[in-house]
Amino acid sequence: MKVSALGEFGLIDLLAEMISGSQDKSAASYRKLVIGIGDDAAAWKGDTGTQLVTTDSLFQGVHFRLETTPWYELGWKSLAVNLSDIAAMGGVPEYAVVSLAVPPETEVDDVKALYQGMLDLAQRFGVALIGGDTCRAPLVSITVTVLGGAKDKDEKVLTRSAARPGEKIAVTGALGGAAAGMEILDKKLEIDAGSSSQLRKAFLQPEPRVAEGQKLVELGVKAAIDISDGLMSDLKHICDSSRVGARVEADRIPAASAVRAHFAERALELATAGGEDYELLFTASDEVIDKVKAELSCQVMVVGEILAGEPGSIVMVDARGEPVRPGKGGWEHFNA
Repeated sequence: MKVSALGEFGLIDLLAEMISGSQDKSAASYRKLVIGIGDDAAAWKGDTGTQLVTTDSLFQGVHFRLETTPWYELGWKSLAVNLSDIAAMGGVPEYAVVSLAVPPETEVDDVKALYQGMLDLAQRFGVALIGGDTCRAPLVSITVTVLGGAKDKDEKVLTRSAARPGEKIAVTGALGGAAAGMEILDKKLEIDAGSSSQLRKAFLQPEPRVAEGQKLVELGVKAAIDISDGLMSDLKHICDSSRVGARVEADRIPAASAVRAHFAERALELATAGGEDYELLFTASDEVIDKVKAELSCQVMVVGEILAGEPGSIVMVDARGEPVRPGKGGWEHFNA
């Protein structure tokens, strides 16, 4: 079987099963493990509390093109996507390790700009860059690993497996901006300067919801994920992990204003399947979500409800309750 036939998430499941089956369950490291493969970050019980780690790689020609992505923004985004994983766990990011591979002819000023993007974002969240690796390669690749911990005194973290039937589904911020920004860059689309700047920034310089994730834990939210693959794909991750179904109301999905204005016919598709928005998708009771809305400075929109249906099954409906098909599915390596 080819990896393309198995798919990204099938491959992850296969490797997780192999790894789990080979682990020595009596080993101290395994006994300290809280969350392994399958969530936004792994978690284990350290000497000072619950520790978190996540890693992501960005490869030239897969995740970015140097023709459309400036080096500074590339550095920013390579760290931001990892900080977003920590945010999705409600954690505090602390340290980052960077492995960089570049062709020998790469300009030193470009590498400096790359790291300046990372350093500027790291400074905002008190993250220390503490090392890594550099090597030559035919194309640019950046792998960032971020370590952190739980902020909550009870060492609680958000997980994908804690959603329960009857809870509402909510998202922070607006969606679809990153996907629209990518199209503007790739297709050299011309729209008004304000909207173009807004959408380009959404794609190139996402804002990880670190403080918001910590506040979700504080207010009693238990299940969350960051929107990297697309709302529907990431909601399915929650449903699969929590063994629940979901109902999503298309009219409630908060597409970014510039997306509605310039991509009106595809606004729903971009908002539900575009991905790379790095907003937080979470589930909770009405009471908890009301508290979240009162506490967070960003928009929080309820878009659906968790159901006791077939695990992983999701239906999207319009205002009349009729099924809606938003278009293409979310991002998935190998089958993308």
